[in-house]
Amino acid sequence: MKDAIRERVYMLASHILETHDTVRKTASIFGLSKSTVHHDVSTKLQAIDLSLFAQVKDILDENFAEKHLRGGQATREKYLSKSEKHV
Repeated sequence: MKDAIRERVYMLASHILETHDTVRKTASIFGLSKSTVHHDVSTKLQAIDLSLFAQVKDILDENFAEKHLRGGQATREKYLSKSEKHV
């Protein structure tokens, strides 16, 4: 694996560990696609550093379990802001 890719994988993994950001948010911060971030921190990281992969996987699993809550909250806020504009 190229050194630049290995460095990017470590950079993405350390960011997720520090901030607990989602794959989507991490992708927007680094200017990458969410598919690239997901592939880097799941497949490539597992091949590079298994212990770091386990830590990142825990965070990704936690974010996955909470995504329906975040989506519901976003929808709630959307419709609350719409109703406030009409009043």
